[in-house]
Amino acid sequence: MNAPLPKAVLPSPPDRSRGRMVVLLSGGLDSATVAAWARARGFEVIGLSIDYGQRHRCELDAAKALASHLGLADHVVLRVDLAAFGGSALTDAAIPVPRDRPDEALAAEIPTTYVPARNTVFLALALALAEARGATAIGVGVNAIDYSGYPDCRPEFLDAFRHLAALATKAGVEGHAPEIVAPLVDLTKAEIVAMGVELGLDQGLTTSCYDPDESGRPCGHCDSCRLRAAGFAAVGIVDPRVAGS
Repeated sequence: MNAPLPKAVLPSPPDRSRGRMVVLLSGGLDSATVAAWARARGFEVIGLSIDYGQRHRCELDAAKALASHLGLADHVVLRVDLAAFGGSALTDAAIPVPRDRPDEALAAEIPTTYVPARNTVFLALALALAEARGATAIGVGVNAIDYSGYPDCRPEFLDAFRHLAALATKAGVEGHAPEIVAPLVDLTKAEIVAMGVELGLDQGLTTSCYDPDESGRPCGHCDSCRLRAAGFAAVGIVDPRVAGS
């Protein structure tokens, strides 16, 4: 629990003039950390959770609990049925969730848990909400280090979407498109865990498993469970989600 938090990601003192930030709040560890980080920096945070037909539906309950825990100004839960398209183990129960993949495969292969264009769709919805609510920023918990090989978690993708936001919105044309903020993009999972501890986030409310049981208990074998477990182990603390399951 004594792992140092990188100085680059320590929250700045609250600045109540920062305005609003829409945070894509999935219910997972990363998105919850971004929401806590944004609040610590003085933003009025609007949570946006997407019910996209995911098999791990307990994350929607986690998102609601986190919105309450963090005292968010507003929490929008939007239904967008990506399961109608299929093509992912997260939206099609007939496709098995990969378990115990070799470490070298985590960043070298795009697994079946990739949901086609998910972050593009989610960020587009967050952009629409941000413009409608007059938000100055959009926060997203993508991470390019400890991730499962998803192409829409890379800095290049975020840069491209920033360009799109400047071109495709009234706010952008007028010169004040919402800023796309990804404070975790260059952090390891251990650094994200440490950051959450520093921010006072109740990490036991978060869920990361792609294939939990009916009561929401994590499987412990999918990519997301393994990356999360390694992060907590590196920091030297017990994952409260696992301890409480």
